[in-house]
Order: sequence, then structure tokens, then C-alpha cells
Amino acid sequence: MAASLLSRRTALMLGVSKLNSFLPAVVQQIANYNPRPLWLNIKNPYIPNKESEKTPEWQKTDKYERRLFGRYGSVSGVDPAKLWPSPARLEELMAEEREWHPPIEVMLENIAAREREKQQKRMEREKIIAANMAKMPKMIADWKKQKRETKQKQREEKVKRDKLLAEARERFGYALDPRSAKFKEMVTEIEKEEKKKRKLLKRRKREEEQGTGTAESSQ
Repeated sequence: MAASLLSRRTALMLGVSKLNSFLPAVVQQIANYNPRPLWLNIKNPYIPNKESEKTPEWQKTDKYERRLFGRYGSVSGVDPAKLWPSPARLEELMAEEREWHPPIEVMLENIAAREREKQQKRMEREKIIAANMAKMPKMIADWKKQKRETKQKQREEKVKRDKLLAEARERFGYALDPRSAKFKEMVTEIEKEEKKKRKLLKRRKREEEQGTGTAESSQ
């Protein structure tokens, strides 16, 4: 443990000695730093001639004049009054300021309005969910009823198809393909016969009711 502590102290002392030997070189380098001077011709600055066709268009803009005045001041020959925005431009800047940087009161009101809108939408959504949940038992019951009716209809159709196939086998002595024209003709004929039977039963029932009514009136 003593050897480890001694090695740590030795390393620390070596680090400090290296730092002490490095600092004078850095300080000397900073002291000898001589930056290049910013070349700025104040006595004879370049002022573009707006009337000359050789002058680029970007050097004829108000933006470039503001740049000249910022660099050379009054030597640029630029009238400071021209650097201010016109009343129309000032109104545009103020409108942009109001739009992008509104007062704190307007910002708070906008936040409150958005919160109210979010709250209203949340309440409407919860109302719709509650209404749908209230309808859910009836919807489930209707679905189960429809499912039962569908199964019942499928069973009845199967019984009817089996009965027709048995009828066809009894008539022709062999099984028919339900898709064949012969089978379809037989089905049409059976339906016509059943329709006639229903009409006959209905007429007999009506005659019986009329006869019963006549007998009752004669008594």
C-alpha cells in the first residue's frame, strides 16, 4: 500500500512539473500573437456608382447602402435618413412583430383558447364513447340474434336441399347434380305445385270462414 501511495505522489509531481514547463511556452506564444490588421480603406473607400451600367444590381440596393454606412459611416456618402424604413414598411414590420411576437396577454389568451378547444373536443369524444357504450348491449343482442337467424336459415336451406335431392332420387332413380338444368326444372315444378296448394288452401279457408259467417247470421 505504501508503494502504491508513493507511486501516485511521484506521478502527481511529474504531472505538475510538466505543466510548469509547458505554461511559459503558452504564455510566450500568446504574448507574441500579432493578428493581421483589418484592412479598411477609410480615406478612399469603394463607393459604387448607381448610374453606371457596370455596377452590379446588388450594389444598388438599400441593403448594400446600409452595409456601406455601417462600414464607413458618413464617408460612404449615404444619407442616414434613407436607411430608416418607410411608413408602409414600418407598418409591415410592426404587423410581423405582432404576429410572431404578440404581447404576453395575447399569448396567454391563445393558450387558454387552445386549452378550452381541447377540453371541448375531449368532452365531445367522451360523450360519443358513452353513447356507444350505452348502445353496446343492444348491438350485441342484435348481433347474436342475427347470427342465430343466419344459422337457422342455413339449417332450413340444408333441409330443403336434402329434401329436394331425395325427391329427385325418388323421381329419376338416381342422384342429380343440384347445378344441373334437370334438377332446376324439377325445383321449379315443385315450387309451382306448392304455390297452387297454398292458393287452394287459402281459398278453402276463406270459403269456410264465409260459410261459418252465413250460418251464424241465419241463426
